[in-house]
Amino acid sequence: MISEEIRFFGHKNVLSLHSRTIEITKDQNLTLSGDCIIGVKADKACSDLRIDLKQKIRSNSCHINFELIVEPYTFCISGNGNKELVLDHKDDIVIRKSDFICNRTICVGSSSAAIDIPRHIIELLKDPQKLGIIRITVE
Repeated sequence: MISEEIRFFGHKNVLSLHSRTIEITKDQNLTLSGDCIIGVKADKACSDLRIDLKQKIRSNSCHINFELIVEPYTFCISGNGNKELVLDHKDDIVIRKSDFICNRTICVGSSSAAIDIPRHIIELLKDPQKLGIIRITVE
């Protein structure tokens, strides 16, 4: 099993209303048009992930588990890897329900999008001081 954690912070403009994606970014700011973004100031983007994790994710048979941890809550998301994933974006990571692939995409066919994250978690992520963690695990 391979696991990696990405730390990020909330922002006053977190809306989490997008129906197909979830995104975290290294960017410091967030406008209201970024309705898929749940966190900013991330300590990692696709390009920063461990090489062995990227190799596993770049498989059509890879099943990926994500734990969104915003104390005291945890929300679980699952998705699939794909041999076409590039995983080299320097600022962002995007979890997608669709099969669309770009260099920000970490998985396709996810079980959830931003709109599916429980509202009590999103309310916490409206606080710029609130730490969030996404734990990525693959077998």
